[in-house]
Amino acid sequence: MSTSEFDALNRQHALPGKLAFGPGPGGLAVAVVNNSHASAMIALQGAHVMTWTPHGQQPVIWLSRAAAFAPGKSIRGGVPICWPWFGPHPSDAKLPGHGFARTVPWEVVESRSLRDDRTVLVLRLAETEATRKQWPHATPVEVEAHITVGTTLEMELVTHNNGSAPVTIGDALHTYFEVSDIREVKIHGLGGCPYLDKVDGGSRKQQQGPVTIGSEVDRVYLDSTADCLIEDPRWRRRIRVSKRGSRSSVVWNPWTEKAAKMGDFGTRGYLNMVCVESTNAAEDVVNIGPGGEHRLWVRYAVEPLS
Repeated sequence: MSTSEFDALNRQHALPGKLAFGPGPGGLAVAVVNNSHASAMIALQGAHVMTWTPHGQQPVIWLSRAAAFAPGKSIRGGVPICWPWFGPHPSDAKLPGHGFARTVPWEVVESRSLRDDRTVLVLRLAETEATRKQWPHATPVEVEAHITVGTTLEMELVTHNNGSAPVTIGDALHTYFEVSDIREVKIHGLGGCPYLDKVDGGSRKQQQGPVTIGSEVDRVYLDSTADCLIEDPRWRRRIRVSKRGSRSSVVWNPWTEKAAKMGDFGTRGYLNMVCVESTNAAEDVVNIGPGGEHRLWVRYAVEPLS
């Protein structure tokens, strides 16, 4: 994006002292939020929340120190948006895993400050020749990301079906959370849920008690609608993950060998992150009728651990 394009974007959508647009890591266009509650950085590529830190807190969203930032490449960390499918495409292995939304440009639609000084940014996935090739339906859809930055972080992914035929999608907010040491962390809220264990060939199991991580974990939890709580005793906090429009959750940590093979986790970066993803994945896909919409909403809040 050129200097003149940034100037035009700031004239239309900047909020003085709260929100500004400019070049970020790797030259990617970013929105930088710094209000009385928190700071955040959002890449316009992928509508990708890269960081969010309430004032006086440790960072809540993990961004790899070895992340690569380049046009058309996914960013390791933050909140990648998986859309319009989760995981590999169900019928075409040539299409990118987790869809294309996270690696293409999004347009700024709206920005505003709320009365309590939270900052709202609305982005819309830009339709291009590349996106049209990867959306195998004649039915037109419109996708927006509504991001609200305050003492909590709220995100809503809204898919509108503007056509006359139904469409089926999978989606996820693939959030990487920062933790002090994953080996000491417990994740509550998934007890009793069945899950697909992708490390064990997709076998179906049932969660007993809180989730703990001491090796590679890649699980799709089904019938999961309750809040998840990421309990971090060293930092004396828990992160509450609340959601609507999702009946499945993914918990992921690549652990030692897989993180090393990926190359963008940094040294021992896997020890300071865990993905707790609000999803519509596996058998939990969404059918949207003509003229209908689907909303995947999440809220992240930091609570003291007593």
